[in-house]
Amino acid sequence: YEMMLSESQERMLMVLRPDKEEEAKAIFVKWGLDFAIVGKTTDDLRFRILHQGDEVANLPIKELGDQAPEYDRPWMPATAPSPLATNDIPQADVAEALLKLVGSANNSSRRWVYEQYDTLIQGNSLQLPGGDAGVVRVEGHETKALAFSSDVTPRYVEADPFEGGKQAVAECWRNLTATGALPLAATDNLNFGNPERPEIMSQFVHAIKGIGEACRVLEFPIVSGNVSLYNETNGQAILPTPTIGGVGLIKDWSKMARIRFAAADETILLAGAPESWGSHIAQSVYMRDIHGRTDGPAPHVDLPHERKAGDFVRGVIEVGLVTAVHDCSSGGLALAVAEMAMASAIGATVDAPAGHDPIPVFYGEDQGRYVVTATAGNLDAVLERAKAAGVSLAVIGKTGGDAVKLGDAKAVAIKDLRSVHESWFPDYMGGDLAPDN
Repeated sequence: YEMMLSESQERMLMVLRPDKEEEAKAIFVKWGLDFAIVGKTTDDLRFRILHQGDEVANLPIKELGDQAPEYDRPWMPATAPSPLATNDIPQADVAEALLKLVGSANNSSRRWVYEQYDTLIQGNSLQLPGGDAGVVRVEGHETKALAFSSDVTPRYVEADPFEGGKQAVAECWRNLTATGALPLAATDNLNFGNPERPEIMSQFVHAIKGIGEACRVLEFPIVSGNVSLYNETNGQAILPTPTIGGVGLIKDWSKMARIRFAAADETILLAGAPESWGSHIAQSVYMRDIHGRTDGPAPHVDLPHERKAGDFVRGVIEVGLVTAVHDCSSGGLALAVAEMAMASAIGATVDAPAGHDPIPVFYGEDQGRYVVTATAGNLDAVLERAKAAGVSLAVIGKTGGDAVKLGDAKAVAIKDLRSVHESWFPDYMGGDLAPDN
């Protein structure tokens, strides 16, 4: 019983046709994996467990699965916070805010963490941590690769569980798309507090509704997952965290996109953005980390727009018209450009649209946006494809230099951005880049 009921990790159960048994054994042996044949399927809709020849359990399959008892605990109708007033946009120095945000706990480099683990995957890793998605070559295929990403923004889910659930799916889908991958399927990891409290059950219900809607529109099905409830300490629940992990297929990894700028003097464009480039400042990290505010609604996720913008971006990647791609997410346009500059050691100068407050332009967290770069020779072709697809594509700046300059704000040197970006985790963990073990 202990073996059957234990929750040891690193195990997988699979069902094989009898004629595939020897082939599967050969694969397990090749990779040094333990395996055992533990049972067989039946046609009587019963789940039986035998121990030393004795039947110790005989349970009905339907009642364990799609006809299992359902806990429909009390929950409340969805309510979204009121929008911020149009003049309620607190100001700060754009350059100083950028330095503070790239060096914050939630936006700093995770290198201290991921360098403790094997990120090379037997030499098949094509994109290491730090980009939009990890990319791993499919062994045995000359061109195919798989892209992987996991995403959620708990502050959005807390503000509006339905929109936050949609956004978690859309963000994962967008990160896969930004590499050139076609998103195939997702898994969910639903982490919430005590569902016996109606407000927590409400978060759970509406987040699932949002996840379901996004999966249907984006054709990004949930194929597996798990749930973790009662995550509380002294009655204080964690932020609702319905994490979405996704996988996508890159048919030809030689054409995949990366977040780093490829060269100086290339055009920077913003795909899928409103006319002002950015406007939704509520629930942004700018408001939270610069001004200590967590009021207002989460950004709306326009799923048909997500689909259209993502399909356009994937298309220009596949034909080699763009040289770098990065989606806009936490931190908005400002952090997206800064991350691209830090990844490449190539600077950027980004203009600001006339007549618009630079704070929501650079730090708004509107969804469905991508920063892309193109050479002068490909610029017209990219613009024409965007027009044909009905996707907005604004020319916003140029690559080059050793600093990031946003509008009229002072330039911030890449070395300064990297210094604060890389230092948070080592400083917090004791000063070393990576631990000894």
